[in-house]
Amino acid sequence: MEDFKRKNDGEKRDQEIVYSKAIKAGKRIYYLDVKKNRKDDLFLAITESKKKVNGEGDDAQISFEKHKIFLYKEDFEKFSDGLAEVISFINKMNSEGGVVSSETDFSSQDESDDMPGSSFDFDFNK
Repeated sequence: MEDFKRKNDGEKRDQEIVYSKAIKAGKRIYYLDVKKNRKDDLFLAITESKKKVNGEGDDAQISFEKHKIFLYKEDFEKFSDGLAEVISFINKMNSEGGVVSSETDFSSQDESDDMPGSSFDFDFNK
């Protein structure tokens, strides 16, 4: 009976996915899943899946380490603003080859300092 409940719960969770995008990046895969909660509100589930190989040769066992983040609609704007700011900072530092103290405040960066292609324009209201 317990196995039946778990199996049905898993199928029900999969049915909640409205849209999904997989991004392959080396040994990692990032899944961006738009899901619907019980109140029919949409939210974003971000999953990082990292391939782990234990052992060598024929005895090697492959497993996947997964980490999830749930992002709700009330946080979309703040998250996308923060993500764009951090990516802009990384691109700027990489282009300048600079090292910066962790205490430096970049929240007041001038928009004209952004590197081309480093900003995001998310429209979560569609």
